Amino acid sequence: MSRPRTPPAPAEGGARPGAGTPAPGPGGGPAIVLQGLTKRFRALTAVDDVSFTVQPGTIFGFLGPNGSGKSTVIRMLCGLIAPTAGSASVGGFDIVRDPESIRERIGYMSQRFSLYEDLTVLENLTFYGRVYGLRGAALEARRDAVAGLVHIGDRLTQRAGTLSGGWKQRLALACALIHEPRILFLDEPTAGIDPVARRELWDLLFQLAGEGATLFVTTHYMDEAERCTEVGYIYLSRLIVSGPPRDLKRLPGVTPAGTQRFEVRCLAPDGTSLPTRGLVILRRMPGVRDATIFGDAVHLLVDEGVSPATLRAAVEGNGIAQAQVRPMGPSLEDVFVALTAAEEARRRAARAGGRA
Repeated sequence: MSRPRTPPAPAEGGARPGAGTPAPGPGGGPAIVLQGLTKRFRALTAVDDVSFTVQPGTIFGFLGPNGSGKSTVIRMLCGLIAPTAGSASVGGFDIVRDPESIRERIGYMSQRFSLYEDLTVLENLTFYGRVYGLRGAALEARRDAVAGLVHIGDRLTQRAGTLSGGWKQRLALACALIHEPRILFLDEPTAGIDPVARRELWDLLFQLAGEGATLFVTTHYMDEAERCTEVGYIYLSRLIVSGPPRDLKRLPGVTPAGTQRFEVRCLAPDGTSLPTRGLVILRRMPGVRDATIFGDAVHLLVDEGVSPATLRAAVEGNGIAQAQVRPMGPSLEDVFVALTAAEEARRRAARAGGRA
């Protein structure tokens, strides 16, 4: 089992993609490698000493708040902007020395729909195929292949601008795959689309990864992060941690020693769930360190001495007829909340030390 990696503190100053086998760089090895990657825009440090590795045939989820540096990392990895310091390779090619080689071999799907809305689905696919040098029978074969993969074949004559959000994302993915890349960068590919379309798009991503493609995906959705092989969390330009979701949940700072987690469902006499009423009561209890609502339940981080019986006794009454309490493990959201709080504390301590 690979262990989650916490980077050191920053220093001062035809076939479908990847069909058959994963996509390492020349001679084998990782699909993507970052070593101390840094980008400054004058006085602003957008990316600060970021290091991690993405293995071939995996889905790497890259998470962080808006403005944390996610898109800047992708732009550097795609060879669109040069780093200020550090290095990185994609498919075995250096992002500074070989940006053209990288761009020829990757697919990129942007946050916002960026295809030609006045062209039809077929015309968009044809245009992007020709950009990558496809002609004649080869172009026709690839158009058919990607249209079939994303199930957009019955909309080929429809103008792209009239597609719904989910179908636009399918088209964008098809265009990103037209030249058979084996490494794909997807910048918030499901933003703004409905849950059904989001699920269907992820099914396509799983299929691509199963066929050997390497996927680098940014997202704000915790349920999507749970689906990734590994995730990295960047906060205010600094990578806080990376590793498989199951390992991140086991980090000692997520559920500190002497604490435990419970899920509490608070029910009215008629069986109606009352999570907000339960939340107010539970937050006032001694020994409750954190309480938040997930769906129709309250998730708690409490001291070890707080028992299920104590929780039930506290909430039953006041219109709550029954409290159902069960132990639970942390979610990825719990992981990132805990790590963000720890990073904020570290930064405050560093600032205080600098003033001393």
